[in-house]
Amino acid sequence: MKWLGAVLIVLCATWIGFERARRLAERPRQLRQLKVALQSLEAEMLYGHTPLAKASDHIASQLSPPISGLFSRFAENLRAKELSAHDAWALSIQGTWSDTALGESEREVLSQFGATLGTTDRHQQQKQLLLTQTHLEREEDEAKELQKRYEQMAKTLGVLAGLLIVILLI
Repeated sequence: MKWLGAVLIVLCATWIGFERARRLAERPRQLRQLKVALQSLEAEMLYGHTPLAKASDHIASQLSPPISGLFSRFAENLRAKELSAHDAWALSIQGTWSDTALGESEREVLSQFGATLGTTDRHQQQKQLLLTQTHLEREEDEAKELQKRYEQMAKTLGVLAGLLIVILLI
């Protein structure tokens, strides 16, 4: 019975380490998706003159979760409720943020983007989209560096922490 408990402890600690490593690997991927989504939004809004809700639905259909959920929820909020684009964007971020691997700095960048969404002319909106993409690119570079530095360490620490707990308990 002791050995079964020891194996379960090691497996749980290993799982926690691998989950942390997965989140480190997901962050750069999700940041890339966000950049692509914002480029698509720019094209839809500026060149296609597509309404925000329809453009967001179109973008959501091209992406994978959880980033697609952000844009589909944004489209739903724009259609279903009498909200401004800023409020709909803020609600969308709030509703999907826990599903992402993104950090607080990305949340701040997206919130600042949402504050200007739908309130400025096309030229200013394009400038804001480019600024947001630049910030996300910087965050992606940082996320890649963190992934390279800490992904393997998180996996190893999970296994070693499990072994340490078992040794201390025996």
